[in-house]
Amino acid sequence: MNELIARDRGLTMLTDFYEITMANGYFQNGFQDTICYFDMFFRQVPDSGGFAIMAGVEQMVHYLTDLHFTSDDIAYLRSKRIFDEKFLHYLEEFHFACDVWAIPEGTPIFPGEPIVTVRGPALQAQFVETMILLCINHQSLIATKANRIVRAAQGRSVMEFGSRRAQGFDGAVFGARAAYIGGCSGTACTLSDRLFGVPALGTMAHSWVQLFDTEYEAFQAYAKAYPDNCVLLVDTYNVLKSGVPNAIKVFDEVLRPLGIRPKGIRIDSGDITYLSRRARKMLDDAGYPDCAITASNSLDEYIIQDMLRQGAKVDSFGVGERMITSSSEPVFGGVYKLVAVEKNGSIVPKIKISENVAKITTPCFKSLWRLYDRDTDKAIADVVAMHDEIIDDNQPYVLFDPEHTWKRKTVDNFRAVRLQKKLFEGGRCLYEPRNLEEIKAYCQAQVDTLWDEVTRFENPHTYYVDLSQKLWDEKNRLLSQRSY
Repeated sequence: MNELIARDRGLTMLTDFYEITMANGYFQNGFQDTICYFDMFFRQVPDSGGFAIMAGVEQMVHYLTDLHFTSDDIAYLRSKRIFDEKFLHYLEEFHFACDVWAIPEGTPIFPGEPIVTVRGPALQAQFVETMILLCINHQSLIATKANRIVRAAQGRSVMEFGSRRAQGFDGAVFGARAAYIGGCSGTACTLSDRLFGVPALGTMAHSWVQLFDTEYEAFQAYAKAYPDNCVLLVDTYNVLKSGVPNAIKVFDEVLRPLGIRPKGIRIDSGDITYLSRRARKMLDDAGYPDCAITASNSLDEYIIQDMLRQGAKVDSFGVGERMITSSSEPVFGGVYKLVAVEKNGSIVPKIKISENVAKITTPCFKSLWRLYDRDTDKAIADVVAMHDEIIDDNQPYVLFDPEHTWKRKTVDNFRAVRLQKKLFEGGRCLYEPRNLEEIKAYCQAQVDTLWDEVTRFENPHTYYVDLSQKLWDEKNRLLSQRSY
């Protein structure tokens, strides 16, 4: 089903135009088959958080698996009158032939790490840049925001309610998938349930209540239609004077005679902290202590955190636009940079240098390791190393800050895990799909390996992402050579 999303829409041409002009130029200069290495990484965690969540890998895989140019694509490119005919013929015979590695979905990720690596012919490895960034940037952004909101809810269910405010239909559909990976319990987006198995949730809108002559009649009709899943929206008129009393009356008259317990009420406006406390007492006094209270209405992690600190009696949250658009910081700044080329059988490192130090790249074909304490199972640090380096966790290992190299720490009693997994080899797909429930559970387990100091919202501890000595030496050598 997921593959149909890409195939039906022909996403090969969803690319920046300069990817095609460069591809044509590579072809004309004989570089089309030069083997290159590209890394995707990001420079800053959204919302000044301590970590981000990897997501979007499966959609990236589906795109790469079906990467081909149709006759309509070729006709369009020919109409531009700037591309070589031999190049267009090359595209007609195009077969994806790259190796691709990526960090699994649901893994906490940190700035500067290679989260996707592509090795292959220059023309191909360059061309896929846009869609790799689009898939990973978008879903990682939403998964990260969702995880923040879920953690703020302190074990209470969080539902993704943002479809109508998402940035287009892809934003709704894939955003719901990413939010589920980040920890949400379900979504309002029906299509995400159909395509990915994200549980679709929802009951009624204010229009349902308004359509009936009275609020009581609206509640009564809904309870009769859905007795086993009766959640009533109680803020259309007045939560405490009308909504909750009418809900209780319907619970008494419709559900109780059937031996069915009500599922809950939802409050979508007003001072929800105050209203939820009063509503909780009213429900408890009426004999419905198990009737859950759901809160919605422009929530985010900080509002939820404050509500709970102030004693809100809320059992679950519905979060819309501030999650599905990550409105507080709506860009995940992943970039895709050339880091090496193969020449005469050797891998030649490449580096981009900038007066903005943050934009200096880390060269070379690399691997990424995460070190875990064997006693606590907590993550100690990540190490970016040369691709052929092996971190032996039976020996002490020296970590050092790549910017402040005098800061060093020797660790032992740890286990070292290589994070990137190979997804393609010579264009052949090796990816084994995982059930979304499995990805979600894996995400939660991996976030639990982080120290509380890293996961806090305000001024989180900076998690260590270090370079191996060998990689640091090579980067420093290139910087010295390129200094003017």
